[in-house]
Amino acid sequence: MMGRDLVVAEDTRVAARLLRHLGTRRPTISFTEHNAAERLPGLLARLAAGETLALTTDAGMPAISDPGSELVAAARGAGHAVEVVPGPSAVTAALAVAGVSGGGFVFGGFLPARPASVRGASLERLLAAAGSLGLPLVLYEAPHRVQALLGELERLSGAHPDLRIAATRELTKMHEEVVVGSPLDVATRLSQPRGEFTVVISGISPPPDGQPLDVSALVAVAREAGMSTRSITNLLRAAGVSRRDAYRSASGDS
Repeated sequence: MMGRDLVVAEDTRVAARLLRHLGTRRPTISFTEHNAAERLPGLLARLAAGETLALTTDAGMPAISDPGSELVAAARGAGHAVEVVPGPSAVTAALAVAGVSGGGFVFGGFLPARPASVRGASLERLLAAAGSLGLPLVLYEAPHRVQALLGELERLSGAHPDLRIAATRELTKMHEEVVVGSPLDVATRLSQPRGEFTVVISGISPPPDGQPLDVSALVAVAREAGMSTRSITNLLRAAGVSRRDAYRSASGDS
């Protein structure tokens, strides 16, 4: 970051604190979902002029359910080099502290906030997809909706008797909290929620024998979560779909 011409930040105030901690000063500009369209032309022009930009977010990983994916895609589309600096990610950190083993995970991002019927259907489709692959499911959730999510999971625990939840928040920060147990147990023990949650759901039962994989529903949920065509293709391949059919379904080809 010290050798960059401009710091593109989710919140310039947070970036300023980081820069002070590093003992350096750099110009900063905000980049959020609300001003992305306005900011992109100017940022691309600076890249075209030979400048180097550093993209940061307040927490987690830029472009992973955080602002920045539009800038990354536009910069790469314009032929500019894009490099990633490995750093903390709420998903990988939550999986590590949850103690979940396995060859991967299904990332669902944020469930739709409303209506309740769509939210519930999305959760059930994600659980079915993760269960069919034998993988844990990772969700993001807002603090004012986390108890509702735990209630929904408790309602579904009859079909998933081994369901286990790890609710994590503020990982690597002062108010870090990790609560592990059944949905009801976690809901009871969780302190006053502040900060967004990363919820790791494991022990998901596979769909009943003979129930075919609903490829179109799985693709729809993956798109809702912001997964790329390549990631959706890989997910379908892991579920046993042929390479050609997986790519056609993921890309929307008939």
